[in-house]
Amino acid sequence: MSEHVMRAVTQKEFGGREVLSVEEVARPEPLPTEVLVRVHAAGVNPVDWKTREGQGMAGLQSLPLTLGWDVSGVVEEVGFGVTTLAPGDEVYGMPWFPRAAGGYAEYVTAPARQWARKPASLDHVHAAAVPLAALTAWQILTDTARVRAGQRVLITAAAGGVGHFAVQFARHLGAHVIGTAGAGRHAWLKELGAQEAIDYTTTRFEEAASDVDVVVDLVGDTHDDTSTRALKVLRPDGLLVAVPGGVSPELAAAARAAGVRATGYLVEPDGPALTAIAGLIDAGEVSVEVADTFPLERAAEAHAQGETGRTRGKLVLTVAG
Repeated sequence: MSEHVMRAVTQKEFGGREVLSVEEVARPEPLPTEVLVRVHAAGVNPVDWKTREGQGMAGLQSLPLTLGWDVSGVVEEVGFGVTTLAPGDEVYGMPWFPRAAGGYAEYVTAPARQWARKPASLDHVHAAAVPLAALTAWQILTDTARVRAGQRVLITAAAGGVGHFAVQFARHLGAHVIGTAGAGRHAWLKELGAQEAIDYTTTRFEEAASDVDVVVDLVGDTHDDTSTRALKVLRPDGLLVAVPGGVSPELAAAARAAGVRATGYLVEPDGPALTAIAGLIDAGEVSVEVADTFPLERAAEAHAQGETGRTRGKLVLTVAG
């Protein structure tokens, strides 16, 4: 293969998993302040299949499109002005979000400061599972909610990609952590730092939790009115962070009536936060769960598994050895 082309998972239209195919496309070149990264692994996230279908971030994309925002790899080339990274550096990041990053490919370019050095204790597969999910959890807990030691934090879908990081970060911040998950994952959640685990298949969490300072809702109102139900567990002036779906006018009105706050949230590229997260991982304070891996050619299978909503941790595409 010519050095000017690369393999990438592309789609020419929005739709089901059948729109994904691996093709040879032009390899990008770094502009000033950008780096070219050879992708070793790419994480798979719910926003990927939602965007593939024409939802998610589809309104910000153009076709043909290469999905993927989670990347771990090695710097191949640096553009003019880059002084923080050099060829050969192992990096990970969530470049360009919510604009297309093209992570399901052999090479990606992005501004140098949207990357961070990969956690030294992780291989590329596990590092690729970190950026989007971990940044979502980190930014919500540290920047949006400003969680403090002693506060009570409820996390829905706590065993998922974002959820398992949120449990660990909330624990790191000194919070009392309550997570919802199927009973088979309760022991694991407690290993991660949850003090309480609620089986959502048998118990309504609003009947088992109360006086909560912050709810991180990773399910949303489209599934059993989860965000609306979460308002019932918050203490006066408590905060609901509704991730999927955000805050509808109806939810905002219900929050005001209940004397609590509600906000939506969207993750942003954040190299310094990734550096802090890498430090926690390398210190052994945070672990990364990878449920399964797939080669680029089986990206559609990765989407199929993720769309079940039953994945423990993250799914990852393997790109380079």
